[in-house]
Amino acid sequence: MYRIGFDVGGTFTDFTMLDEDGGSVHYFKVPSTPHDPSEAIETGLAALIDVHSIDPAKIRHLGHGTTVATNMVIERKGALTGLITTRGFRDTLEIGRQTRPHLYDYSISRPTPLVTRKLRLEVDERILSDGTVEVPLNEEQVAEAARKLGEAGVGAVVICFLHSYRRPEHERRAAEIVRAILPNAYVSLSSSVLPEFREFERMSTTVLNAYMGPRMGTYLERLLGRVSDLGITGELNTVHSNGGLMSVPTVREIPVRTCVSGPAAGVIGAAEIGQVANFPNLVTFDVGGTSTDVSVIVGGKPLFASDRLVADYPVKTPMIDIHVIGAGGGSIAAIDDAGALKVGPRSAGAAPGPVAYGRGGTEPTITDANIVLGRLDPVALLEGRLPVDAAAARKAIEEQIARPLGLSVEEAAYGILRIANANMSRAIRSVSTERGHDVRDFALFAYGGAGPLHACDLAQDCGIRTVLVPQEPGTLCARGILLSDINMDFVRSELSIATPAAWSRACEVLTEMEAEAAAWLSREGVPEADTVLRIMVDARYDGQNFEVSVPLDGVHADGLEDLIARFRRQHVQEYGYDVSDRPVEIVNCRVQAIGRVSRVPIAPPVPVPGLDAVKGRRPVYFGEQGWVETSIYRRGQLPIGRTFAGPAIIEEMSSTLIVRPGQTVTVDPVGNLIVSVFE
Repeated sequence: MYRIGFDVGGTFTDFTMLDEDGGSVHYFKVPSTPHDPSEAIETGLAALIDVHSIDPAKIRHLGHGTTVATNMVIERKGALTGLITTRGFRDTLEIGRQTRPHLYDYSISRPTPLVTRKLRLEVDERILSDGTVEVPLNEEQVAEAARKLGEAGVGAVVICFLHSYRRPEHERRAAEIVRAILPNAYVSLSSSVLPEFREFERMSTTVLNAYMGPRMGTYLERLLGRVSDLGITGELNTVHSNGGLMSVPTVREIPVRTCVSGPAAGVIGAAEIGQVANFPNLVTFDVGGTSTDVSVIVGGKPLFASDRLVADYPVKTPMIDIHVIGAGGGSIAAIDDAGALKVGPRSAGAAPGPVAYGRGGTEPTITDANIVLGRLDPVALLEGRLPVDAAAARKAIEEQIARPLGLSVEEAAYGILRIANANMSRAIRSVSTERGHDVRDFALFAYGGAGPLHACDLAQDCGIRTVLVPQEPGTLCARGILLSDINMDFVRSELSIATPAAWSRACEVLTEMEAEAAAWLSREGVPEADTVLRIMVDARYDGQNFEVSVPLDGVHADGLEDLIARFRRQHVQEYGYDVSDRPVEIVNCRVQAIGRVSRVPIAPPVPVPGLDAVKGRRPVYFGEQGWVETSIYRRGQLPIGRTFAGPAIIEEMSSTLIVRPGQTVTVDPVGNLIVSVFE
């Protein structure tokens, strides 16, 4: 039997396949197809089936990482969406928090709301913060609002009432009315998507969910059809933003939770591999074709955030804390209006791609610079499947960058890399030193197609002593999918001072949520023996605006003192101080439902008999040191335990590692490359 994970990126779609019977792991990449991501998925799956002579019926599991939801928001290609809300609150979506994106730059404005004002309709209803119904739902007004939205041609309807996290009955009844009048509309309820207080974030998240819903459903149907046409009958799960897997029906209901789908899987994979390699503290560094994603793993566990911006729109769902910048292999280098060299955030992506790929690209990219400097194979990539035109890359850099700036081609190409590295270094510092972490205690975990190309330079710049590069780093997000559990986060707001009566109520809510979480895992097909439930309570000091999450061992009626003690410790850890004489307030109750899945084995690659580890030599440009004759190695042929000094280039199908002069690299017992940046 086989399990396959695949991650759709902006430039490439990556695959990792596990043969559960033989224990072998296979990696593959194909160019992405932005016009229809499912096309590249079908191409890659068909190639894996053909190359490895697989019976499609033996593929029992597909894991899917996707950027479809995020891209449709970035490109503003979601459904025409309407909103039905409590009278007086239609402009919550536009007012927001009354904060500017940039304090001093008035030219930067907030994005236009995804629901225009004329499609934000109000009805009479009002639930108070304690759950009391002050104004009953006016069902005739809901029906009239639905008819108006239908006449406007909306494809999705958001229902978001004030304090519906306390009592969802009004939203549920309104949804029944809307569905009866607009049977083809996608209807999204805030009490289902995000049953938490803070009405702006709840409304924004639910609007994004509805905006994504119809097209995400269409994409999933198309993907399922392509998979079925290949003869694959195994289940399809999608990675969501907290690094877990969820089924197709769940994705259809809450697509907003897939906003950082693929990158989250990469962090999960990094945490697993880091633990095996005895590096529990990691700065993850994922460089793809269009972006760089960085995150931090402390003690083997990724750090999580409860909210983030997606294309500048607030989204409040539990997710791995990942910082993203527009710098990747396809990032375009150009001279700006002031005559300075700029790299990114514009990207050549998969179409047309870098100039060297010969697919119509005309603007030089970071990939072109790496080819010109000898850092990437100037003949072909992906083990010969992707021919490279080094002369075209050199010509583009010479004409568009070097000549206008009065530089040599090498100086211009190296300048492109230095600017890109400076942007990436800032991203690494933003998640490490700027948050109080000592980078000397961390290894830089480099992956993505371009991560290992830049990792050793960046580690040297940032003061990180060690770089860890896993096998086939360009497919790690796909591999991480096969290391992800099925999981979902459930949350309910319960705002009250932590008294015995309030704790009793919180215990009741948590018990109900445990049952809800167990039922969800059952629907996802998880056996009871593989089920794990984690309990957390968000708490804060009375008068604070924001809360911290406090893990608990379980739901215990006498657990109030334990909660308060844990909260105080957590508060000291996150903020550095305690306010012992101030009451503690319970904010949210959380249950994380986890369904354990079998893991991909982490084992070294098997060398090909008779093939030399040294592929050859070529000159490589190392900045101030100029051109240096450098040995080129085949990674899969390197023996376990071998240590050698840079300069060196280590190539494999999905990526290339650059080891600078003065650095050393060792192959660890499971095949990871460990680079010592400083002596």
